[in-house]
Amino acid sequence: MKGPARRLNITLDPEHGARLARLAERAHVQEGTLARSLLATAIDEADPDTSNLLSLLDGIAGAYDRAQMGLQTGRAGKSVPLDDL
Repeated sequence: MKGPARRLNITLDPEHGARLARLAERAHVQEGTLARSLLATAIDEADPDTSNLLSLLDGIAGAYDRAQMGLQTGRAGKSVPLDDL
């Protein structure tokens, strides 16, 4: 099941950003390379059970509020369509 590569921009909080930078420096790789590898591993190991996924999402601080804000932004026409990115 191969398709086109997907680009995803992620913003880390300062603590996680600093930790990623330290890990990348120790591994002698670029931060983006390490981040892609870590994310791919996390996705590969993720349990597809819906209840576990919902628990994971509920554990992300502010995720629900940000999702609601995104919905409001989209409905107000203030977002960029994916095809335009």
